[in-house]
Amino acid sequence: MNLILLGAPGAGKGTQAEIICDRLNIPAISTGNIIRAAMKNGTEMGKKAKEYVDAGNLVPDDVVIGIIKERLLEDDCKNGFILDGFPRTIPQAEALDSMGINIDRVISIEVPDNKIVARMSGRRVCAKCGASYHTEYKKSKTEGVCDFCDGELIRRKDDEPDTVLDRLNVYHEQTEPLKDYYAKTGKLRTVEGQEEVADTTKLTLAALGL
Repeated sequence: MNLILLGAPGAGKGTQAEIICDRLNIPAISTGNIIRAAMKNGTEMGKKAKEYVDAGNLVPDDVVIGIIKERLLEDDCKNGFILDGFPRTIPQAEALDSMGINIDRVISIEVPDNKIVARMSGRRVCAKCGASYHTEYKKSKTEGVCDFCDGELIRRKDDEPDTVLDRLNVYHEQTEPLKDYYAKTGKLRTVEGQEEVADTTKLTLAALGL
């Protein structure tokens, strides 16, 4: 089964990708991870990506698409794959179609913006050991102090409300149109993200017919 997972930053699609990966024994392919792997392995497209990254520039679509194509040709993708973080735009979706790769199902995990902001802005990480917490869902025993090493708990810049809102705006502008793109093919299924991961997983697997 060849799948695409859509969802705004903080909607929990990465977690769902990992769960489906284990359930179906197919690889979950995260764009960021495979770009880093391609650069590390020195593939043709990886070398091109490294030139842009080293110059402090975004990796352009044609290189990202080339890296995706390289990855999908690997043996572990023969029985299916999950794309997480690609495509991000209509042109990327069109490029994927032009490769002749059939996508069986597209799952869009929907969570309201205000809930995403609350989820992400409540995250805290230990400045010493990196342990993660949440001000509502996973509190430390002592407020602001890590349970493991007594380090200070901080909020990362990426989790600041203004930063989260900026990322959500980019998602709505660039990626959300993909829902209409795939709805026209009859492959889109929408899942309402729940407070509990297990509840979202149940809905996601149902949308896949599992």
